[in-house]
Parts: sequence; structure tokens; C-alpha cells
Amino acid sequence: QVHLVESGGGLVQAGGSLRLSCAASGRTLDFYAMGWFRQAPGKEREFVAAINWGDSNTAIAHSVLDRFTISRDNAKNTVDLQMTSLKPEDTAVYYCASTSQVAATPTPYASAYDAWGQGTQVTVSS
Repeated sequence: QVHLVESGGGLVQAGGSLRLSCAASGRTLDFYAMGWFRQAPGKEREFVAAINWGDSNTAIAHSVLDRFTISRDNAKNTVDLQMTSLKPEDTAVYYCASTSQVAATPTPYASAYDAWGQGTQVTVSS
């Protein structure tokens, strides 16, 4: 079983930056990729970004393509999401997740992810 813990959320003004981090523990050899999703009030959970653990191939949602970057540190078992030029519409609870699904490009489908963190709130004020 993989245990995921997010950190780094908070309140930031529009145009600002935040860096989220997800620490993985437990059966980390069981997952192939890790991703970030977000859910705003009254909306469905949506894909943000993901990265393959081995080859570092990434997938990024079009809505954040030029502003967010995902990276991983194999030695620390962490995945970070660097968010820049934040907008009020980026306000959401951000979740880290892991998947054992093998793919050249990480899957953006939440149903493919096996383990989830508890989420961290990101609030962007206008």
C-alpha cells in the first residue's frame, strides 16, 4: 500500500507562485507514475499533471501547460508541482495520486490512480 502526503498549499495573490510537494511511503515500488489532480467547490476532480517515475515522461493539462511544472525526486520519493502565474480559477484542493498503470505517457484519468493523498488547499485571491 502506498501512502501519500501533500504539503505546500496556502493563500497567494493572483500572479504569485506556490510549490506543492507529495511524499510517498510504503510500497513505492508498486507505482509507475504519480500525478496531481484538483477539485474546486462544486466541480469535478480534474487532472493537472503527472510524471512517470522511471523515465520522467510527463503529462500536463492544457489549462496549466505554460504555468505549472511537475518534477520528481526518486531518492526522496517526492513529486513536486511548481505553480506560477496563479489565477483565481486555480483555487482548489490539490490531490496527489499514484498509479500502477504502465504507459509511455502518464494517464490523466483519475480512475486509473490507486492511491490518493488527503489533499492540500490552494487559494488564489484576485
